[in-house]
Amino acid sequence: MKKFLLFLTLFSIYLTTACTTVEAPDGEDQSYPIDDGQSTPSGDDQGYPSGDNNMNASDYAKSNLNREASPDISNDQIQRLAEDNTRFALSFYNNIRHQDGNIIFSPISISLALSMALAGAETDTEEAMIEALQFSLPEEDIYPTFNALLLTIEESQQVPMMDSEGDEFQLNIANSIWGQAGYEYKQEFLDILARNYGAGMYLVDYIGVPEIARQLINQWVEEETQDKIKDLIPPGAIDTLTRLVLANAIYFNASWQHPFDENGTEKAPFTTLDGTEIEVDMMRLFGERLGYYQAEGFQAVDLPYLSTDFSMTVIVPDQGSFNDFETKLNPALISEIQNSLISKSVNLQMPKLDYESTINANDPLIAMGMSDAFNPQIADFSGITEVEKWYISDVLHKATITVDEEGTEAAAATAIIMRATSIDPDEPIKLTIDRPFFYLIRHNTTGSILFMGRVTQP
Repeated sequence: MKKFLLFLTLFSIYLTTACTTVEAPDGEDQSYPIDDGQSTPSGDDQGYPSGDNNMNASDYAKSNLNREASPDISNDQIQRLAEDNTRFALSFYNNIRHQDGNIIFSPISISLALSMALAGAETDTEEAMIEALQFSLPEEDIYPTFNALLLTIEESQQVPMMDSEGDEFQLNIANSIWGQAGYEYKQEFLDILARNYGAGMYLVDYIGVPEIARQLINQWVEEETQDKIKDLIPPGAIDTLTRLVLANAIYFNASWQHPFDENGTEKAPFTTLDGTEIEVDMMRLFGERLGYYQAEGFQAVDLPYLSTDFSMTVIVPDQGSFNDFETKLNPALISEIQNSLISKSVNLQMPKLDYESTINANDPLIAMGMSDAFNPQIADFSGITEVEKWYISDVLHKATITVDEEGTEAAAATAIIMRATSIDPDEPIKLTIDRPFFYLIRHNTTGSILFMGRVTQP
């Protein structure tokens, strides 16, 4: 109830601001888009966060198109995109693996969110993003193939589960776009997102109430991830220069086909990378037939879920060889493992898991070749709007996983924050203060000088 009342409070403040007009950079007042009474919010009507029974269609920038239910995409194209995403996943991992501690991230969440941004990228920015995301398909095929891939995953949720005890399988992948109200967005961009991602554009007021917008986006993420991902966008990440946020959320909850024995879980030693031995809750599963593969330097085991199209593959490098194995992890090795799993009787001991990772993906993506998109002077997202020049200020990602005797619960979310360039894109002015100077400290509202001084010898 507290959460519901909080939303109503935030939303009432939002509606108050939404009734006003927003002045665009050219000085012309542009009001919120008017509902034509014919089109839906765009694609699948995902709706505003709960409690919003009074939101009407005029609070959306809409496309007349619904999500394409049967895209003209072949299985080979879907497979090719899946392989591209694997290459992206391992490239991204290689750029974050040097951080300390556990890591979890959702490659498909990051890739999906960035592909929505790609739909509005042009010129060199577009080419660099395609290369960094490892896409090998022609750009016009990327978006419908993502749609076909997601539809295939959705179909797998309908595969009958094995006759075993366990909770109902849950998988939710959702996309949304949050744009500054009063701006004119290109129809082609809105159409691509509606037709291929089922994503509508919620209109918020970053210029007037950026904190309210941040809380609304975070609440959408919480609801789509069953409250597993909270505060994806931290305070200060959205400000009055923010213009667009593209968000993806994924939630996964599945029971094991072969549950671990809850009574068999015991404290047992686990040796960390630095050789320290710690005690962990070690689960036990003895005598079940599981997909297994062993090669030089590692073993792998595949743990199926009740929804048999999904499983967890665990790869265990030999003692003392983790770092060396990590450097050799590549798409070919992943493919080798997946194609070599053979059903064998396995006595498995595995620690319970419960942790989360928060990643600012800016540096990894820049290292992968996406620097143009983050550069206010170079970025070209004119495929979204030409009202002003935008760039990506942050790619924020958070993921969490819990693995216990019954199954796995995991969630992740990605937010791509776009800002307006705050200075003239011409050559910046250079000022080197290498000589005596004066200074004033003022109360700008009244013009009162609070402090005044000079520096002749710093």
